[in-house]
Amino acid sequence: MGLFGALFTGVSALSAQSQNVAIIANNIANINTTGFKRSEASFFSLVTTSGNTSRYSPGTVTANRIQRVDQQGPITQSVSGTDASVSGKGFFAVKRDPDDSALTEYLYTRNGQFSEDSQGFLRNSAGFYLYGWAVDQSGNLPSNQGDLTSLVPIDVAFLGGLTRPTNTAELSINLDSAESDSLFSAAPTSNANFTRGLTVYDSLGNPQPISFEFVKTYGPQAASATTRTTLTSTDEMVNDLGLSDGDQFTIDVDGGAPRTYQISALDGAALPGGVDAMIFDIGDLIDDINTNVTNLSAFLGNDGEVVLQHDDFVLGTENFTLVDSAGTALASLGFAPATYTSDDISGATFSNGLPGDTPPYSSGDFPTIQFLPGDPGYNSRGWWTMTVTDPNNNQLSSGLINFKGDGTMNALSDADGNIDVELSQIDWNNGSELQNINVDISRFSQFSSDYSVLFSDQDGAELGLRTGIQIDREGFVIAQFSNGASSILYKLPLVTFANANGLAEVSGTAYTETENSGEENLREAGTGGAGFIEPSTLENSNVDLADEFALLIVSQRAYSAGTKVINTVDQMTQELLQLR
Repeated sequence: MGLFGALFTGVSALSAQSQNVAIIANNIANINTTGFKRSEASFFSLVTTSGNTSRYSPGTVTANRIQRVDQQGPITQSVSGTDASVSGKGFFAVKRDPDDSALTEYLYTRNGQFSEDSQGFLRNSAGFYLYGWAVDQSGNLPSNQGDLTSLVPIDVAFLGGLTRPTNTAELSINLDSAESDSLFSAAPTSNANFTRGLTVYDSLGNPQPISFEFVKTYGPQAASATTRTTLTSTDEMVNDLGLSDGDQFTIDVDGGAPRTYQISALDGAALPGGVDAMIFDIGDLIDDINTNVTNLSAFLGNDGEVVLQHDDFVLGTENFTLVDSAGTALASLGFAPATYTSDDISGATFSNGLPGDTPPYSSGDFPTIQFLPGDPGYNSRGWWTMTVTDPNNNQLSSGLINFKGDGTMNALSDADGNIDVELSQIDWNNGSELQNINVDISRFSQFSSDYSVLFSDQDGAELGLRTGIQIDREGFVIAQFSNGASSILYKLPLVTFANANGLAEVSGTAYTETENSGEENLREAGTGGAGFIEPSTLENSNVDLADEFALLIVSQRAYSAGTKVINTVDQMTQELLQLR
């Protein structure tokens, strides 16, 4: 066995090194193959054992192939939005056909050079069809996302375009706090102090310009204001305003004891019987009401008018009465002698009316007001009537908004944490679906400056044709349209294995599952040990040409040495045959 055993050993060396060269050659041949993973030869000896230690029986050598699937290849940029590479662990799930049949096995690849075929399917450069999770309109994944049965072929074909109805809008507007006020009951018929338009889109993609109209009001409380303006607190009743000395009027709040006032041409005149206060100038009237009349406030409005306003607005119970008891003092000032009650506003044409006496105050579609009259933070001068109209000037909704003394919105967030006006079941009368739009007004402000719109935005879009497809870093497959809108269609999972090097290679730089690899695990990118998807990039082969050449030289020398062994044994056997 000595010589012939050595001959077989030399032959096995040639066979093993031939295998090694073949592996190296395959690596070099695929140095430019996207997603290719190199292999290397692992040599081990086969020993021939013998019970006699004085005689040696040579063994042989064999080479096994070891895959380096888990080694990352370099990532390079690509100009295609549908190209993607994996940084870290994981594979794209692909199949040989798009039929989504259980009879067709899943393959796993790092070749992310995908493009759209004639039928709208994404296929890589090896012809495999890309599979992923279909997402619903909210971006949610299927409930069985951990199973391969949850995957579907990525189909990005669109026969038409995409319209996106407006669901939310946002406005940031400053309203001028110095604007003239209107009585609340007159607000629905008053000319708007400021109007802002915003174009939204219905379910058919039609643009629908809606208008937001604002009227500054004295608030929902019972209120009265003089028709005389440009008044000051030092204006004298007789000498400046022409009222008659001795005229009297009364103010009765909530049916209580009335308070009687008498006009005086003399400052500090003696108080006659039956009179509660002598009024020399406008300041005397305002000061006495604010000091001595419960639940009634008096102040000069923005146009210099005297305003009387009840401190509460519970419907049907809060009121005050103005009566000229001698002469025409009230009428001369510009007040209309009458009873002013919060019931006066119940007939106003506001879409949802006003609440009863249960705080906090709310006006239907509009945000809930945070402060009530009597609260320290309540600002009676921060009320505005806001009306929303459609393109045909039909009222969509109307209500009240209020601002704090610092100019910011005075409102409570709803259950979703929003401060918005909720426009519900809008009928555009054009065959489109009824539409709900929530308008975020949390950035409204009221400062003494010009009306200004800081920004406006809405999430709808008119009809748009598909202009492109891209894959983002989270694995979402997104369609882009000419109207600027985008739509999430699918999400790509990354498939991981306990031993990626145990996968079986198939043609097309793809792999199949084996017992050595372990079962597949579907992961979202960046979770559960899976890597990240890098958009518009490709993973190159992990073959290092310098290493392969060095290994090739070593293998060549080992092969030559093996031939020397065979040649030497051949010469020795020839000499053996020549013995006589």
